[in-house]
Amino acid sequence: MTPLKDIQASLDTDLALFGAGGDLSLRKLMPALYQLDAQGLLTPQTRIIAIAREPYTTDSFIEKVSEKLKMGSDAPSDEVFERFTARITYLQMDLADAANYTTLNQQLNERPTNRLVAYYALPASLFEIVSQHLKTSGCADANTRIVAEKPIGHDLESSSEVNDALAACFDESQIYRIDHYLGKDTVQNLIALRFANSLFGNIWDERSVSHVEITVAEEVGIEGRWGYFDKAGQLRDMVQNHMLQLLCLVAMDPPADLSAQAIRDEKVRVLKALGEVDISTDVVRGQYGAGTSGGQQVPGYLQEEGANKTSSTETFVAIKARVNNWRWSGVPFYLRTGKRLPEKLSQIVVHLKPAPHYIFDAAQAHLAGNRLVIRIQPDEGIQLQVLLKDQGLEKDRRLREGPLDFSFREEHGAARIPDAYERLLWEVLQGKQSLFVRRDEIEHAWRWCDRLNEAWADADEPPKKYAAGSWGPSAAVALISRDGFSWHDME
Repeated sequence: MTPLKDIQASLDTDLALFGAGGDLSLRKLMPALYQLDAQGLLTPQTRIIAIAREPYTTDSFIEKVSEKLKMGSDAPSDEVFERFTARITYLQMDLADAANYTTLNQQLNERPTNRLVAYYALPASLFEIVSQHLKTSGCADANTRIVAEKPIGHDLESSSEVNDALAACFDESQIYRIDHYLGKDTVQNLIALRFANSLFGNIWDERSVSHVEITVAEEVGIEGRWGYFDKAGQLRDMVQNHMLQLLCLVAMDPPADLSAQAIRDEKVRVLKALGEVDISTDVVRGQYGAGTSGGQQVPGYLQEEGANKTSSTETFVAIKARVNNWRWSGVPFYLRTGKRLPEKLSQIVVHLKPAPHYIFDAAQAHLAGNRLVIRIQPDEGIQLQVLLKDQGLEKDRRLREGPLDFSFREEHGAARIPDAYERLLWEVLQGKQSLFVRRDEIEHAWRWCDRLNEAWADADEPPKKYAAGSWGPSAAVALISRDGFSWHDME
């Protein structure tokens, strides 16, 4: 990002960070704000009001922030750190007590020309009461922007309740619903890759694409999140938001322009076109057992500390999805996500159909068909797998696979790749909503996922076991191999 030459007064902001003492704030949001300041993207008038129930003082809260910044790969600069921390005020608040918002309003009125951005790093159950108090206390007005963290509910009904509570206080144009995957550089590049390059734009449909894989793999287990995760499961935690957003960006038609409305309209059309899924043939649910992860023995899900020994919550999901429109008719989208898999990996693999007439070595026919690999993490980049003639006189016309590789980290050299939250916070400050999720996107995604959850509940079948450190149940391999394909990382 290039530092602004002429910073306009519209960027002068009071950022009220609700839930400032939590892990998300200290690990992601405060470091992201520090990086924005280091790049000259925060105006001199911008203030950060950290709000939480913990009994910190401003100094003791800044000390907590300092500890997190020093743990990062980029050591904070003394000059920038001093400027950044001078922006911070800590306010201890009981969020249910209306009187506390009078104190907040007094602080905001010390610089009344600033726009308020209220960031809800909170459980969704608190969104309603915080929104109401912000409005009735006079803290919020028509210029206020609200940033809401996921999850927005746990099904369509609860999601609608949360969104209704936000809508009762704020216009949709004021609400920025976070899905941090949309802030990742590679995910943003999907739009450029598809619509700025005729090489890909002209082949991006059922005539040329054989199938698509979307994988979000986690090496970790539940990491102390048992209370939340066992009520959610992998479908709610990963598929309903991150994975369906990735599917939309892959499958959407070209938007009329790059406005938030145009992009989100096209994503909604994809969600509406998602076909029904037969859980007996097109879905695999799994739950990890004991195994080896990172070279160490780890317990199974039911042996984790505090576990419900009879839980049937899934920690792995593989789904064969279909987008029922002319562009993707007959093209399967294979979604796969799970915990305690062999590595942390998020990627999209677009498999192109082989040439209709193959003239090379018949024994190598299985290599025919190019693959576009879009790596989201950990090594962001784009790789096109192509077939070339193997080198050497004795090789005759034998083929070999070779990558045309674009690594973001290598391309940018020593330059750091911004964290997703840096991009998202910067977009909020500018009032740009294209990287945020509109209400109808969330609700269409929930409708699709709710049908799966209801079908699983009716079937009353336990998830299939898989060993920690493996790629999930063997049934996930069968899911894709029945169609004559295999997972990219297992080829």
